Amino acid sequence: MKKVLRRNALAVALTTAMAGTVMAAGHMPAKGSGDYHWESLDAFSKMDLSGQTVTISGPWLAPENAIFQGILSYFEQATGAKVEYTGSDSFEQQIVIDTQAGTPPNIAVFPQPGLAADLASRGLLQPVDTKVRDAVKKNYAAADSWIDLATYADKSGKDNFYGVFFRVDLKSLVWYSPDNFEDNGYEVPETMEELIALSDKMVKDGNTPWCIGLGSGAATGWPATDWVEDMMLRTQSPADYDRWVTNDLKFTDPKVVEAIETFGKFALNDTYVAGGAAAVSTTDFRDSPKGLFSVPADCMMHRQASFIPAFFPEGTVVGEDADFFYFPAFASKNLGKPVLGAGTVVTVAKANKATDAVLQYLTTPLAHELWMAKGGFLTAHKGVNTDLYMDETLKRQGDILLNATTFRFDGSDLMPGAVGAGSFWTGMVDYTSGVPVDEVVEEIQDSWDAIK
Repeated sequence: MKKVLRRNALAVALTTAMAGTVMAAGHMPAKGSGDYHWESLDAFSKMDLSGQTVTISGPWLAPENAIFQGILSYFEQATGAKVEYTGSDSFEQQIVIDTQAGTPPNIAVFPQPGLAADLASRGLLQPVDTKVRDAVKKNYAAADSWIDLATYADKSGKDNFYGVFFRVDLKSLVWYSPDNFEDNGYEVPETMEELIALSDKMVKDGNTPWCIGLGSGAATGWPATDWVEDMMLRTQSPADYDRWVTNDLKFTDPKVVEAIETFGKFALNDTYVAGGAAAVSTTDFRDSPKGLFSVPADCMMHRQASFIPAFFPEGTVVGEDADFFYFPAFASKNLGKPVLGAGTVVTVAKANKATDAVLQYLTTPLAHELWMAKGGFLTAHKGVNTDLYMDETLKRQGDILLNATTFRFDGSDLMPGAVGAGSFWTGMVDYTSGVPVDEVVEEIQDSWDAIK
C-alpha cells in the first residue's frame, strides 16, 4: 500500500473533478442506440453462463460503482451470468485479508499493480486465459506496456499474465492559459528542446515560465517524484525505467541522476519558477496552478496530471480559460512518445467459468465506450469510437494515450512504501531545498537497501 497519504490528499480533488464530469450513472444507453460498438456483445451472446455468479471487489465508490455495474449489465444480459460489484475505500487492506483467508472475490480491481504483483507472487491471484492477453496485445495502444504492467512472477518465479487495465489516469500534461500564450505570441512546443527554448524565451520576455509546488501536508514531495518519473521516461529507455522501479538500477546510477538533474533544470532555476527555486518546496501543490490565472500571470505553465482543474479558480473553463498539451519528449533521445500515468488492473482471485469471460468483455470497445460517454474515464483502447468521449478535453487526453509509444505506471507507486512514499518524497524536497543531488540519491538508496 503505497502513497496512501498522497491518495487521501487527492481524494477530494478527484471526487470534485468526477462530480463535474460524470453523468447520471443509472441511465445506460439502450442496446443498439448511438454509435457504440454493440457488435462487441455478439461473441458473448453465444455463451451460456446461466447460474454463474461473479463477485468483483474494487476501489470505485459512487458514482463510479453504478457506472461499472451498468457496463457489466450488458454482459449479464448477453450471457445469463450474474455479476456483483462491491466498492470499498479500504479495498487494498481488505483484499489482502480476504485472499490470505481464502475468501477472496472472484475478481479484484487493483489501483496499485504493485499490490497485485505481490499477491500473485504469493499464489493469491490466478493467471488469466491467453485470449485475454491476445486481446490486449491486439487492441491497446503501446500494447506491450499494458502487457508488461500486468505480467507478474508467480509463486514459483514464473512470469504470467494476470489482468486487464480498465480506466487510465494521465499525468504527462502541461497546463497553460491560451490567452497568455496568444497575448505573448507563444506556440505550443512539440519537443522537450522546444519546451526549454520556450521557457528561455519567456524569461527573456520578462515572464516566469513555471509554477511548481511540492507541498501536500504529510505527503509533501510527491509532485517532484512525478516530474522525475516523466524525466526518466524522456532521458532513459523504458527498460531502464523498469529496472529503476525494481531497484535493479540504483538511485545512485548516473541515469537516475540525469533524470533528477533534468527536473532540476526547471525547479532549481530562479528565473524559471514563480517565487524562485526557494518557493518550490514550500508552495502547496493545490495553490501552485493558480499562478496561471493571476493578473499579471505569475507563471505561464504548470506540469500536473489530469485531475488538477479541480484546483483551478472557480468558473475556470478547460478549453477556454485553461488548456493543456502533452509534456513532450526529447527529439534528440529518440524515445518516442512516452506517457506517465496510473490505472486500475482487473485480475482474477478466484476463477470460475465466467471470470475469464468478464475480463474478455472488458477488452471490448463497448465496455470502454459506455464509461467514456459518462465522463471521468480515459482508455488506451485503439478500437473505441473516440467521439463518444463526454467532452473534447477527455477526447484530447485520450488521443495522447492512443499516440503513446510507451506507457509506464507512476514509478513511486510501484516502489516499496518506505521509498516511494517516504525517502523519495523527502529526498526531492531536500533536492529542491539545495541539498546536492549526490547526497540525495545516496540517502534514498540507503533507505531502499535497509529494507529486509
